[in-house]
Amino acid sequence: MKKKFLPPTYFIVSLIIIFIFNFLIPTYEIIPNYYNYSGILLIIIGIVLNIWSDQLFKKSETTVKPFKKSNNLVIKGPYIISRNPMYLGFVIIALGLAIFFRDVLPFIIPLILFIILDNLFIKEEEEMLVNTFGKDYKDYKKKVGKWL
Repeated sequence: MKKKFLPPTYFIVSLIIIFIFNFLIPTYEIIPNYYNYSGILLIIIGIVLNIWSDQLFKKSETTVKPFKKSNNLVIKGPYIISRNPMYLGFVIIALGLAIFFRDVLPFIIPLILFIILDNLFIKEEEEMLVNTFGKDYKDYKKKVGKWL
């Protein structure tokens, strides 16, 4: 199945909305000053998860594009703690940015991004992976959580 927008589009739109909420519609700051810098750590973690995961796919010569048939099952690196570390990285980056900005309204966006990724992409991708890799993927699903 071909989706009109791919996950990075939803991610970038999410970041733009967080910026808009923070700068154009400020509401109530919920993170105390200086604690907001912990958001930078989350942003870095999310970026590392995405780059690391992408590199593993390239080394395995398989696609990162949703709904394209995978050549190889990648189950090492960050894939030992999450079946979807790239999507997890997107959500962590959005959460880190919301924490950094401290305002309450941007915190809605990581949750919405999580729901979109889970419902529009992960469910169908996992069905494809079961069809492609069968028992190997089913065994992997039993050992590793969808998000964590």
